Amino acid sequence: MTSARNVTTHIDDVVILGGGLTGLFCALKLAPRPVTILSASPIGEGASSAWAQGGIAAAVSDEDSAASHAADTIAVGGGLCEEKIVRLMTEEAGERIRDLLGYGVPFDTDLEGRLQLSREAAHSVNRIVRVRGDMAGRAIMDALVAAVRETPSIRVVEGYLGEELLHEGRLVTGVLARRRGDRERLAFPAHAVVLASGGIGHLFAVTTNPPEANGQGLAMAARAGAVIADAEFVQFHPTALNVGHDPAPLASEALRGEGATLINGDGTRFMEAIDPLKELAARDVVARAVFRENAAGRGAFLDCREAIGAAFAEKFPTVYAACQAAGLDPVTQPIPVAPAEHYHMGGVLTDANGRTSLDNLWAAGEVASTGAHGANRLASNSLLETVVFAARIAEDIQNQMPNPRSAHWPGIDDRIQEPTRRNEVERAAITVLREVMSAGVGVERTGEGLTATLAVLDALEARCARRSILNMMTAGKVVAAAALLRTESRGGHWRSDHPELDPDQAHRSFLTMSQVDEVVRAAVESDIGRAAVAARGLDQPISGDEA
Repeated sequence: MTSARNVTTHIDDVVILGGGLTGLFCALKLAPRPVTILSASPIGEGASSAWAQGGIAAAVSDEDSAASHAADTIAVGGGLCEEKIVRLMTEEAGERIRDLLGYGVPFDTDLEGRLQLSREAAHSVNRIVRVRGDMAGRAIMDALVAAVRETPSIRVVEGYLGEELLHEGRLVTGVLARRRGDRERLAFPAHAVVLASGGIGHLFAVTTNPPEANGQGLAMAARAGAVIADAEFVQFHPTALNVGHDPAPLASEALRGEGATLINGDGTRFMEAIDPLKELAARDVVARAVFRENAAGRGAFLDCREAIGAAFAEKFPTVYAACQAAGLDPVTQPIPVAPAEHYHMGGVLTDANGRTSLDNLWAAGEVASTGAHGANRLASNSLLETVVFAARIAEDIQNQMPNPRSAHWPGIDDRIQEPTRRNEVERAAITVLREVMSAGVGVERTGEGLTATLAVLDALEARCARRSILNMMTAGKVVAAAALLRTESRGGHWRSDHPELDPDQAHRSFLTMSQVDEVVRAAVESDIGRAAVAARGLDQPISGDEA
């Protein structure tokens, strides 16, 4: 059993779990209040935000408005967006862009110093604020990392993976974290905990997310009793490079915004027959179309030759480098693409100030579910949601605790060690987890596939002991259970056995871990579940060391 000890009797004002955009922006907004950031990797690394290519959606031009941005967001959200949350987010966008400019983010501007804006799928006007075409995420993170390093009120503890919330009933009192390479866990007590731990990408075999995006925060909150909302809604980016890399390199949606087209192996532009918006249809529509072309054996390719051509390397250096690394020349040949898990619309339920259903616990970014995205996220709204609600959390905490303590922290060894080697059981469990999640909870789902997935995850969980691995299984169960319960198709959730919208299900979903456990039990006891477990040999005794 993993042990835990307190670092000290010291109690932080605020502990933020996660060193991505959400955590850094929230910490900066809390300054000069003392804040501890816990990050499994060096801050800015291992964060999905750093990989974001498109940019930030914000109504900052004279031709645009927050109301128009809100309308586009709601139109894509499949009838499940929280309208008040969407309007709040779009109205505060301009102020957050100014914050980022103040931290030194070099957004693209024209010769007169005005922000240059581009368009992405389902936006009615150009409103994407970018950096050098496809480098917004990296540029934003670089600027914020520099600002955090220069802020004395922020303590950064790198190399510690958050694994469990300390709590007394509904009151969250801190975080248990394990140092990389160490079995022992340390307790970080706090008066306020902010979950900023990112998404669930590496629960799936094909994802555009870094390995650190593996559902830890979602599982920690669920195990502590938090309400989870809209967990079934997972967005698959339609155009990841289909070159067998893990994570899958992303071919930015901005390429299609520039006029790139989708063709199959015969050269047919297949989106023309599917949606009036063609390549700029909502992501779930494009993802299913690409998925079906590949499944039918025709292949799917992004053709940038005419729209971008020789300007590719200059306009989209990140994608160009990924193509070159895979032996592809996007200037002269179409790029093979496939859908990849990209973003989780669901997460820990929060209100407009980032408060969860547990006391003293806030959440923002991809781990949270504010209701801003509904069933399907509008392109480039993710970074916007992150900075808007990270700022609102900081303001809410300042109001809750008006008298900050001084920034005197105990010493702690925060050097990152090499992780301990996973044994064969652990490695096999993670591989199977990712396989069954992609097969059963992927672009297209069925009740049978979801039932089988839940039963397999439960059998895998019984073979593992390490908390971080158990958290991955828990997060997978939450998503699969929510998907099984929604017997319709809406936004990013597509049920082949229930392909129509059901007006009676035009509402958000809310689950607790006890409800998830009931769904899992039924799946395990079903004939489908038993057969799925037996097919993978998971009904046999474990051989070798336990995880």
